[in-house]
Amino acid sequence: MDYFNYKNGRLFAEGVEVEKIAAEVGTPVYIYSKATFLEHLRKIRQAYSRLDTTICYSVKACGNINILKFMAEQGSGFDIVSGGELYRVLQAGGDPAKIVYAGVGKTDAEIIEALNATIAYFNIESEAELENLIRLAKEKGQKPKVALRVNPDVDPKTHRYTTTGKKETKFGVDIERAQKVFADYGREKSIKLCAIHIHLGSAGHTVEPYIEAIKKALTLIEKLRAEGFEIEALDIGGGYGADYITGTAPTAADYAAAIVPLLKGKNLKLILEPGASIAANAAILATRVLHLKRSGEKKFVIVDAGMNDLIRPPLYDAFHFIWPAKVSEEFVPRQRERDLQLEGTEVVDVVGPICESADFFAQDRALPPVKRGDIVAIFTAGAYGFSMSSNYNARGRAAEVLVDGEKFSVIRKRETYEDLIALERV
Repeated sequence: MDYFNYKNGRLFAEGVEVEKIAAEVGTPVYIYSKATFLEHLRKIRQAYSRLDTTICYSVKACGNINILKFMAEQGSGFDIVSGGELYRVLQAGGDPAKIVYAGVGKTDAEIIEALNATIAYFNIESEAELENLIRLAKEKGQKPKVALRVNPDVDPKTHRYTTTGKKETKFGVDIERAQKVFADYGREKSIKLCAIHIHLGSAGHTVEPYIEAIKKALTLIEKLRAEGFEIEALDIGGGYGADYITGTAPTAADYAAAIVPLLKGKNLKLILEPGASIAANAAILATRVLHLKRSGEKKFVIVDAGMNDLIRPPLYDAFHFIWPAKVSEEFVPRQRERDLQLEGTEVVDVVGPICESADFFAQDRALPPVKRGDIVAIFTAGAYGFSMSSNYNARGRAAEVLVDGEKFSVIRKRETYEDLIALERV
C-alpha cells in the first residue's frame, strides 16, 4: 500500500521519522515517499506487460517537478491538461513522445506549445476544438496525432464532481456522434485522427465500469476500422482507485486481469493515465495540533493545516485516515479504517484555522488523545493534495519533502509572506 509505517509507536516515512521531518521543516508539510511512487508504477507496468502499453502519469494529481523527474527517469510518460503542466514535464526531462494532452479548453498558445514539443497525442474533446487544432497545425506545417475523447456514458459510481464519463458532463463527444466526427475529419490531411480516448472520472472502486466502457469503445473501433479508418491506440484514461481505506480499491493486477483479455489481439496500443493510484498513498500531510476546544458536546482538535492545504474533505466529502504520529503501542493502527474505535479513543472533529465552517479534515472521528504540539498525520494525501492547495486567507502553501530511504530533502520551500505579494509589486 505504501511505506508509511509505525515502529515502536512512532510513524516513519520509509526510514525517516515523521516527527523529525516536522521538527526540521515545520508544519504543515507534505511528506512524499519515493519508494511508494515507484512501487505503484512498477505494479501497473507489470500488470499490463502483455500489451503494448504506455503509462502516462497524470500530472494534475501531484506535479512537483522533482517527482516528475524520477518518474521520467523510470520511463513514465505523462498525461497533461494545460500548458503549465507541459512546461513542468519538459523541465523535469519528460519525453514529449510519451505525453498525451487532454482538456476541453486548450488555448491557441497552449496548442502551439504542444505542437512545438511534438507530443504523442492531442486528446480532442469536441468538433470545435478539432477544427481549431487543424487550423493551427496547418499554420505550423505539422501533422499531430489525435485521439478523439469519446464519452461512453458509463457511471463509475463516484462523487458527481469527479465523474467525467456520463453523457451530461462537459467532457468528450457522445459515443453515438463519434462516427460522424471521423467521417467529417478522419481523412483530414493536416492531422492524423487515429486513436480513441475514454476517461470515466476519479476514485473508482470497481472494475466493472471500465469493462463496460472498453467494450463500447472496442465496438466503435470495429465500426471505424470497417469504414477504412486506421485506429492505432486506445487510451483508457485514469481514475483507478486508491486505498484511502485499507483494502477497498482494486489493485493494478485486478484491473489488468479484466482489461488485458479484452484488448489482447486487438492490434491496439494501450495508453493508461494513472494519477491517484500512483500518488495518493505516496504522501501524508503532517500537521501540528494548535488547540483543543469544546463546544457543547463537540470536541475539536484544531491543527495548523487548513482547507487551503487539503481541500478534498470539504470539496468531495473525501475520507482521509488521520492518526497521531506518535502513539502508545495499544493505539498503533493495524489498518486504516473509516471507524477505527480502539478503547481509549475519543470522538473529535479535526479542523483547521481557516475562516470557513467547511474547514475540516474529519468530523466525528475517533482518535487517540492528543495535546498541543503533537504531530498528526493525514494519510493518502498525495493525489490532489498539494496540487489543489491555495493561498486562501493569505496563507503560504506548505513545504514539500521527499523521502528516499534514510534521507529526506525539501523539494518545495514553504511560501513566505513575501512570496504571497511578490507578483503584486508592480
